[in-house]
Amino acid sequence: MNSFIEELKWRGLFADMMPGTDEQLDKEMTTAYIGFDPTADSLHIGSLIQIKILAHFQQHGHKPIALVGGATGMIGDPSGKSAERNLLDEDTLLHYVDCLKNQLSRFLDFSGSEPNKAELVNNYDWMKNISFLDFAKNVGKNITVNYMMAKDSVKKRLSGESGAEGMSFTEFTYQLIQGYDFLHLYQNNGVKLQMGGSDQWGNITTGTELIRRKAQGEAFALTVPLITKADGSKFGKSESGENYWLDKKKTSPYKFYQFWLNATDEDAERFIKFYTFLGKEEIEALIEDHKTAPHERKLQKKLAEEVTVWVHGKDEYEKALKASEILFGRSTAEDLVSLDEETFLEVFDGVPQKEVLKNDVLGVNIIDLLSEKSGFLKSKSEATRELKGNSISVNKQKINDVYTANESDLIDGKFLLLQKGKKSYFIVKVI
Repeated sequence: MNSFIEELKWRGLFADMMPGTDEQLDKEMTTAYIGFDPTADSLHIGSLIQIKILAHFQQHGHKPIALVGGATGMIGDPSGKSAERNLLDEDTLLHYVDCLKNQLSRFLDFSGSEPNKAELVNNYDWMKNISFLDFAKNVGKNITVNYMMAKDSVKKRLSGESGAEGMSFTEFTYQLIQGYDFLHLYQNNGVKLQMGGSDQWGNITTGTELIRRKAQGEAFALTVPLITKADGSKFGKSESGENYWLDKKKTSPYKFYQFWLNATDEDAERFIKFYTFLGKEEIEALIEDHKTAPHERKLQKKLAEEVTVWVHGKDEYEKALKASEILFGRSTAEDLVSLDEETFLEVFDGVPQKEVLKNDVLGVNIIDLLSEKSGFLKSKSEATRELKGNSISVNKQKINDVYTANESDLIDGKFLLLQKGKKSYFIVKVI
């Protein structure tokens, strides 16, 4: 078996392939592509599998091409959808394309002179000058309507399955346009393989059929499973339905790290194979080690480390780790003070806070700050009693009744974290 396919299979990342794909990969360095539609100014973790497949492909000596769909993004892929996507204006779409190009360049090796260095392409570059009549004549006549209607993505929408609302002609043409991308890349870039999620099988095989009929050539398809959690629920969204983005401005590295850290044991066993580049023996040893002491969550910690470093880099991982340890009392006051505002507020999400004038915080007697100035405690007598009981902390450090806050105590120059006991927190925002 080809080493690339073998790797996908032991990782659980293989769904299907056309006959001959294995032999093609064994025969020569093969060029393959995966498409990414620019529906936002960042990819989210739902795209990580596709990125990782391209990275594995390159590591096995083959040439990956990442296609950013400036043209297909104008239409919207109906696969797996029950309603038509809102169309974007051209300026917005081109901005999204540029953002995705920059993002993808972080994950694949586009540099050097190796024959298998990665490439980035945009299908808008070859679609923008094709007229409708030319497309209908030169592409449309090669694929029958019966062939297109037989695809699952079309049948589900037309049958009203899963609440589908039918399909416009615009979306109906999507598989032809994606098929033409494959043909264009076959003829101009030597691409012989398209890869994607299992929901893309119909679109990909339309491309191989177009290549067979139009260019009398042979091309191949390979798909990976759609990722869900072990309980069958959707992967990659928060409980409130928000995406976890790869851009740290949209999802902070701390929040990103927490997503992987909070995986269940069953999911962590699957995800560490899917989303890391650790080898088979190391992963199997980690899984066995985890089973002997699951409460230590070694598997989740390693998963969160590997993916966060891959996406955001070592420095951001270290910051996320420090932020996480703050909640468990394994950090210093210096670690807390060094947090930026966004991460600090995410760590203590939901904690009540109050804006207090700077002169009412810095240099002020701690009893006054705890009671009158902040309102954290109801009275001075309560503040005095709690201080005597050694239950008050500022920035996770125990204090006494002579403590006063100074400028260097402020988190990101503007916050103090007050605490009573182990679980009662309060944030003072200094203004």
